[in-house]
Amino acid sequence: MDFRTKIDIPASKAKIDHTTGILLMGSCFADNIGLRLKDLKFMVEHNPFGVLFNPVSVQIGLEILTERRLFTESDLYSFNGRWISFNHYTMFSDPDQRTCLQRINDSIVSASEFLSDARFLFITFGTAWVYEFRKTGQIVANCHKIPAAEFRRFLLNPGDIVHACDVLLEKLNAFNPDLNIVFTVSPIRHWKDGATGNQLSKSILLVAIHHLVERHRNAQYFPSYEIFMDELRDYRFYDKDMIHPSEAGLDYVWERFTGTFISGESTGIMKEVEEIRKARNHRPVNHDSAGFLEFRKKIRKKIDLLHQKYPGLNLSEETAYFS
Repeated sequence: MDFRTKIDIPASKAKIDHTTGILLMGSCFADNIGLRLKDLKFMVEHNPFGVLFNPVSVQIGLEILTERRLFTESDLYSFNGRWISFNHYTMFSDPDQRTCLQRINDSIVSASEFLSDARFLFITFGTAWVYEFRKTGQIVANCHKIPAAEFRRFLLNPGDIVHACDVLLEKLNAFNPDLNIVFTVSPIRHWKDGATGNQLSKSILLVAIHHLVERHRNAQYFPSYEIFMDELRDYRFYDKDMIHPSEAGLDYVWERFTGTFISGESTGIMKEVEEIRKARNHRPVNHDSAGFLEFRKKIRKKIDLLHQKYPGLNLSEETAYFS
């Protein structure tokens, strides 16, 4: 007997290989998948604005990339001795205004250029709750520890999200007609909203995405949220906080993700790259022993053979390590 209800995920018609540009935007889940793809030598750019949780911030960020709009001093806000952007995560903040602007604009230029040639865009929404900065009326990507009284907190409705993303998808199609857009909802629960508030938020996101996928031929949905809520209905798939996914849970979603999107050839490349990565993580007792020197030669030969078969793979770090 099968003691779980497995979600049926049709294989994507468009496939990802190691020559496919992949941009991921949104919540922490986009970072988790993006880092795994990067480790396995896919062409990846993820979260060029940092982690973004709500659909409005994701929409604004992607429109900035399609316009390649650079930031100026007027786009920054000074708080507690640091310059911040309400469109960015805290990692872009800095005590020096020029440094803050440089980080932001370098990331925009790089990500915009990457997006223009990418084949896949993964958008992960985390919550439909948003914070509006009272002084400007701007919905912020991050509150940057500014007092809560400075913000108005409210819940988006599905129509708001669909309208904003309809316009966004039209701009994306004009910017890059070959782009495949995949929506996901983060399985990470926003527990500070309460159990009911979190569920209401996720439901709004799901309804909005349903309408977007129906309206746009190049859009599809990957059920990462449903995998955790239904297939992985057990707290062993969560971390110690009982909210974030555990490594085992992420491994399983990764398995479903690769089975849905990764081409057969790249699945084989992934296995070879993974062997080299495991070898790099090996910690010998004696670096100068004959056995370890022989081991290094063996792995270096594997790297050279893999590079000969797939010249586009970036194996420079591994080559340097085993040389």
